[in-house]
Parts: sequence; C-alpha cells; structure tokens
Amino acid sequence: MRAVAARVTEASVTVEDEVVGAIEEQGLLVLLGIHTEDTESQAVTMARKLHELRILRDEESCATAGAPLLVVSQFTLYGETRKGRRPSWTSAARPENAERLVSAVVAELRARGARVQTGRFGAMMAVHSVNDGPFTVLVEV
Repeated sequence: MRAVAARVTEASVTVEDEVVGAIEEQGLLVLLGIHTEDTESQAVTMARKLHELRILRDEESCATAGAPLLVVSQFTLYGETRKGRRPSWTSAARPENAERLVSAVVAELRARGARVQTGRFGAMMAVHSVNDGPFTVLVEV
C-alpha cells in the first residue's frame, strides 16, 4: 500500500461538476494506491500512519491537531515505468479489491476519530489542492 500525503491549506475533488469531497483548512490530501498483495491489516497500519504522521505545522499530526484528511484512490501510484514508454498497471490491485481496501483505510481513520472526506472510487476526478510548504511525503506499508 502506497500513499502520497501532501500537507495542504485546502483541497477538493470534483466529479462531473460536483464537489464530492473537500477540506477548507490545513490538513492532508492523501492519494492512496493499493497493491495486488495488500491486506486488511495493512489498511489499518496505513490509517494509523496517516493519522499520526507529524507533518503539519509545529510537527503536529492530524490526530493531535484534529486536522482533516481528503483521501483519493490513485491506482496510478503502482504504474511501472522502468521499461518502455507506456506504464504497466500489473502491480495495482483489481478495482473490487482496491475499493474494499481504500474503504477500509477510510473506515479505520474514522474509527480513530479523524475527519475524512473522499473522492469517488473509479470516477474521473479533478483534484484541486493548495500545497502548504510544499510538504509532500511518500508513505508505504
């Protein structure tokens, strides 16, 4: 499981001219990719790491600051580009498994008390963000 976590001052996801998820204060925009071999236990670990990641101002986390997260499924994080000019997606989980594990990460974040907004799985999404810093990290479990 792989995530790109960006500290933002605002972020939103639009699908067909409708905003489906947004945060309007400092928080994290999380682009989340699911690997073919990822499990439910990794979803729990990823949620904990994202919630407790100390990359907000003053080295706070979403857990300590009560900051929101916007989680967007991003299968392209597992695009393989070492050979040729066309990415291969063989390492990305099949949609039904990916959707289940993205939902598990979101559910675990909410169970931990996090305020979570999401994109819409499988939709063509326009993601808008204002990076703060910019401060962006890759998180893998």
